[in-house]
Amino acid sequence: MLKAIIVGAGHRALTYASYARQHPNELQIVGVADPIAARREQVADLYDLPAERCFGSAEELAAQPKFADFVINGTMDHQHVATALPLLAAGYDMLLEKPFAVSEEEMWQLVEAARLHKRKVAICHVLRFAPFYTAIRQKVVDGVIGDILNVQATEHVSYHHHVVGYVRGKWNSKAKCFSPMLMAKCCHDLDLITWMKSGVPPVRVSSFGSNMQFRPERAPAGAGTRCLVDCEIEPDCLYSARKHYLDHPNRWAFYVWDALQQEGATTAAPHKPYAELTLTEKEEWLKRDNPYGRCVWKCDNDVVDHQSVAIEFADGATATLNMVGGASKPSRSIHLVGTLGEIQGNLEDSRFVIRHIDPRPGCEYAEEVVDLSIGGDMTGAFGGHGGGDLRLVADFLKLMNGEQPSISTTTLEDSVNGHLVGFRADTAMTEASVVAI
Repeated sequence: MLKAIIVGAGHRALTYASYARQHPNELQIVGVADPIAARREQVADLYDLPAERCFGSAEELAAQPKFADFVINGTMDHQHVATALPLLAAGYDMLLEKPFAVSEEEMWQLVEAARLHKRKVAICHVLRFAPFYTAIRQKVVDGVIGDILNVQATEHVSYHHHVVGYVRGKWNSKAKCFSPMLMAKCCHDLDLITWMKSGVPPVRVSSFGSNMQFRPERAPAGAGTRCLVDCEIEPDCLYSARKHYLDHPNRWAFYVWDALQQEGATTAAPHKPYAELTLTEKEEWLKRDNPYGRCVWKCDNDVVDHQSVAIEFADGATATLNMVGGASKPSRSIHLVGTLGEIQGNLEDSRFVIRHIDPRPGCEYAEEVVDLSIGGDMTGAFGGHGGGDLRLVADFLKLMNGEQPSISTTTLEDSVNGHLVGFRADTAMTEASVVAI
């Protein structure tokens, strides 16, 4: 059985750590480091941790003698490298949330530290472990469609996800989270593209995008500044905080009400778990000065709400990624066209088709349907992301135990290409240029 410490006890780290509750014979959570006392208390209660195993920072943890095999690092984007470096030096291997850095300089700093200390660092590219994408990658490795000529990937971010994270929430400004939306949301998709072309580096990228929809000048007549305080059109607004967070109190609870708990916003019980908060307490909080009660057209957001990326690889292959925020239905799709055939499918359908040219009289192509029957993005026994969340953890434990890694497991260096594309696509969009990689 392996032992792990949670560093940054937010939603993602707690999701990965939940593997220990389902498989206590394989993984044990033995410590936590987080600057927020309520989060430390929550983890201590969940995993029966003594006070001496709860720390206020990664540095404080790193100063103690090593007492676990690895760290689950789920800190915010801009904290990944700063928290990882002392822990790698202290001898911990690491499961590190994506994006693993917010700049190229930081990225190489982490890669060099992992090499120097000979540490295993796995980036949480959870979609690689979703059966949908794993099966597609296996078909590519097996040569089913020949050499890849083109990859087309799309991500449609749902209207409620886009608003909670990138308009009202903690990823709505590069000044706050240090990551553009492309890296914060579509780091997965960029990784999938470069993973499908693994071994062939990307060489050039261009990109276009903007923050087009949620801007003050586009606010409807009668819109206030806070949904539940001064808005005349709130009852009819598609983006009403009441509709998003009171009528759907559990959908984004780990963002919206977790923030309430952290701020001690309830007078009767400032550290009450958000699951115990009443709708009245939640409504009162949404009326006050907090991010989630704001009018979506009058926030301080500056990240894009849609972006297109075009990539060229060293062998001449090309790829595109289209990210669109505000869609009615969330979806991720991929279409690979190779020299011998093509693969096309949608993650939420857990289904893809393989096509080959069929020149026989009366025919055009032959088609094989692969139906994986795995739940959607936010459901499934193996967690979200098409069942990839906890499969990622299971695979990392195998790697830690010296077992043969799966097709989804690659070195830290193999995660670099997707990040490079993202960083330089942001530059290309800002400069209206084609940028070499």
